[in-house]
Amino acid sequence: MHSRVFRLILILIASAFTAFFFFYVVPPAMASGDMVGAIMGGFVNPFAAGYSTDVILCWVVLTAWVLYEGKSVQHGWVCILLGIVPGVAVGLSVFLLLKFFPRAQT
Repeated sequence: MHSRVFRLILILIASAFTAFFFFYVVPPAMASGDMVGAIMGGFVNPFAAGYSTDVILCWVVLTAWVLYEGKSVQHGWVCILLGIVPGVAVGLSVFLLLKFFPRAQT
């Protein structure tokens, strides 16, 4: 795969999930005002609990990777926060963009 295609795919994934999160997840969470209930909604049945646990552990892997990379990826810590809100799809996509497509050194 060409690097420009890879970069575009990462940008599209991060953008698509961010849009989904802010249009589909945030409004009901804000309407109820119950953030704990919104988070625990991911554990309402065994199937949702499996997916939620997978996402949480993927965030842990992302966090370990960001910390392992340390100073080699500038602003990598932001990806840990993005992995929480809006989600791991965004945090991981941004981390890969920062790792493989850093800004040109001046």
